[in-house]
Amino acid sequence: MSTPSVEVVLLKAGRTKIRYPADVVSDDGTRITVRAPWAAKGVRDFGFVRFEPGDVFTEHYWRDRWYAVKEVRTGDGTLKGWYCDITRPAAVRGTELSVEDLDLDLWVSADATEILRLDEDEFAASGLADTDPQAAEEAVRALDGLELLARDGRFAGLLDGDRD
Repeated sequence: MSTPSVEVVLLKAGRTKIRYPADVVSDDGTRITVRAPWAAKGVRDFGFVRFEPGDVFTEHYWRDRWYAVKEVRTGDGTLKGWYCDITRPAAVRGTELSVEDLDLDLWVSADATEILRLDEDEFAASGLADTDPQAAEEAVRALDGLELLARDGRFAGLLDGDRD
């Protein structure tokens, strides 16, 4: 029996930013978890972490939350950390899983000693606060909530299925 798969589509400002195939690990109707290798070409060095060919992403998307959490491991299974995208809730239609990136991100290192809020300047420049103030408020609330979970040591519970 083969593992079901989906096409993950990350949208930004109404356009497709990236699309890639992923294997479905689980789907309980609210959260869908998929696994895929690093989908971009080459290495992306953020300074605090490098995403590179061979890395494996286990990605958690919620249909009722304004974020996605991506656990990043090397090809040999060593945990690098978690990259959290602030997004509109995920939509699954057929074999396509799509989310709209709202620019804000959070990085949590494997040992949770490094917790970084990212791209707040891009978020401010996006104009979302003017065009969709409710979405902007949800995005900031999601980022604040994820950061609090990471700083309080409750981040792992989020991925184990505990409600935040």
